[in-house]
Amino acid sequence: MSEHISYKDAGVNIDEGNALVDAIKPLAAATKRVGADTNLGGFGGLFDLKACGFKDPVLVSATDGVGTKLNLAFTTNQHQTVGIDLVAMCVNDLVVQGAEPLFFLDYFATGALESHVAADVIKGISEGCNQSGCALIGGETAEMPGLYSKGHYDLAGFSVGAVERDRILPNAQIRAGDSIIGIASSGIHSNGFSLIRHLVEHHKLSYDDKAPFDDNKTLGEALLTPTRIYVKSCLDAVRNHPVSALAHITGGGFLENIPRVLPDNLGAEINVSSWNPAPVYHWLSALGSVQTEELFRTFNCGIGMILVVSKDHAESTCETLRKHGEEVSQIGQIVSRETSADAVTLTHVEQSIWNHE
Repeated sequence: MSEHISYKDAGVNIDEGNALVDAIKPLAAATKRVGADTNLGGFGGLFDLKACGFKDPVLVSATDGVGTKLNLAFTTNQHQTVGIDLVAMCVNDLVVQGAEPLFFLDYFATGALESHVAADVIKGISEGCNQSGCALIGGETAEMPGLYSKGHYDLAGFSVGAVERDRILPNAQIRAGDSIIGIASSGIHSNGFSLIRHLVEHHKLSYDDKAPFDDNKTLGEALLTPTRIYVKSCLDAVRNHPVSALAHITGGGFLENIPRVLPDNLGAEINVSSWNPAPVYHWLSALGSVQTEELFRTFNCGIGMILVVSKDHAESTCETLRKHGEEVSQIGQIVSRETSADAVTLTHVEQSIWNHE
């Protein structure tokens, strides 16, 4: 009699996948919002845009991942926060265009499904959706033996938001002299971890060591601090103040992201001594092996989101953001520039923690 071979023998456990779906159904249900049917198990997720009350909506979409920060989760066996990172990287991009995030879908791929690990990741995704007010309406769990190393997985996310047509950002009201408001980051967020990992290896550090900048956590735990989600505070600001642009400071840092929301004839002058970044950045700067321009092109350097608003409304906008628990600073101004001039100028470097060269 010939041997019977099953899909499980080939490395794919359908029962484990079904058990995971059952485990995450209440996590998805916890993110339910107006317009969303969060029942999982169908071939697609449904969303009723009309129920949200938009009059002339434009849809805005964003997709992203967590990058090599996942390697820290693998190394430390801590998976509870990378799901928050995943949501944050998508919804913070949506709010930059004035959009309210509506729903989110995730993609979790691994070589051999470990349902307790996947459940921890999706708990984080659910938490991120709750923080941003969007619904987790579906996703995909892919088990692909031989494609991923044991214990490794990859994450991707996709989110859709909506904004009224006449409220799309950036708008045409940006002027030289406008104030630039910076909202503090919670740490490294989800960019630059290839460089972080290189520095940790170069200095022969261990992720199990006590963090040099946090006595209550290991280095791995501290670096896994999740990306801050700015949706609710920024939506409140743009609805109640004449905000003309936002920029999410992610990959490319200040030098690459701020110019994306400015017209060619305007630039940004940033006073880098005007805020006190999270302790992780004091540690990073103290390592002394990365030039200032490289830091500001790679990391958020303590500012995760910026807003551009007329100077007369800067302080009232800051107050609105502070009511949401944000730590904010007026970090610079919009300036006129020639086409050949730098789009972002960093000033007062010598008075800041970045002056290590």
